[in-house]
Amino acid sequence: MTRSLFLSGMLALGLSATVLSSTASAQNTAEWSEPFPPHKVAGNLYYVGSKGLATYLITTPEGHILINSNLEDSLPLIQKSVEQLGFKFSDVKILLISHAHWDHCAGSAAILKATGAKYMVMEQDQDTVESGGKPKSRLKPAYATFPTTKVDRVLKDGDEVKLGGSTLVAHLTPGHTPGCTTWTLQVEENGKKLDAVIIGSPNVNPGYILVNNKDYPGIATDYEKTFRVLKSLPVDLFLGAHGSYYDMESKVKNLEGATTNPFIDKEGYKRYVEDREQAFLKELEKQKSAKN
Repeated sequence: MTRSLFLSGMLALGLSATVLSSTASAQNTAEWSEPFPPHKVAGNLYYVGSKGLATYLITTPEGHILINSNLEDSLPLIQKSVEQLGFKFSDVKILLISHAHWDHCAGSAAILKATGAKYMVMEQDQDTVESGGKPKSRLKPAYATFPTTKVDRVLKDGDEVKLGGSTLVAHLTPGHTPGCTTWTLQVEENGKKLDAVIIGSPNVNPGYILVNNKDYPGIATDYEKTFRVLKSLPVDLFLGAHGSYYDMESKVKNLEGATTNPFIDKEGYKRYVEDREQAFLKELEKQKSAKN
């Protein structure tokens, strides 16, 4: 995906034409395609994404679940990472996403074609996914257009996705997109059950309109819901749609020889959510003041 395409796309939430960057977690687009060592997070949960875009693999005896397809050309990188870990890419049975922005779902059509997996997406993001970034309910595309993809199962808040003894729960955490989804699951490591939280995104990107947004009237209220949900979730393993959310690179460096799993980071999760909430409130107040 070229930088020019990224800059040409406008968010479905009423972004201005001056949007030239995303959040700190998604500014370096070169890292979105840069390979990163695939690694085990805990139990049957693995990281198979790039340096800048997170993709997760949940393995089971009945096939595997993949979260996030990333860019249109991400398939070879993701497939290689899956196979480096010793798993068959063709065994992917279910594809999920964190939210319907092209940097997390543009590769879905290619992955579904390669694996025959079932595509499951939160109801509020279905239209965007199936229209390739040009939803009927929005005037502008989200970031950029991408291949249209049919959703096999439409998810609602709290729905469970089950396969081979693993259960993932879809938590609606809207605002970043109307259907932004935070995934939770339990994995077992050394006889202990660990709660994993994969945050969809709580970020307010530059240009997001939080006050009097005609395309997304309830955006501020949705963000408030998101922070309530995120603060209510039990968490041991802190993960997210971008590795930068949870300082992935530093934690991977600490994997070798570690006596405790570095991805177990309850305090880091709390700090991150609090930081993002404060950033949202600051931007909301700024926009309210500008309207007065």
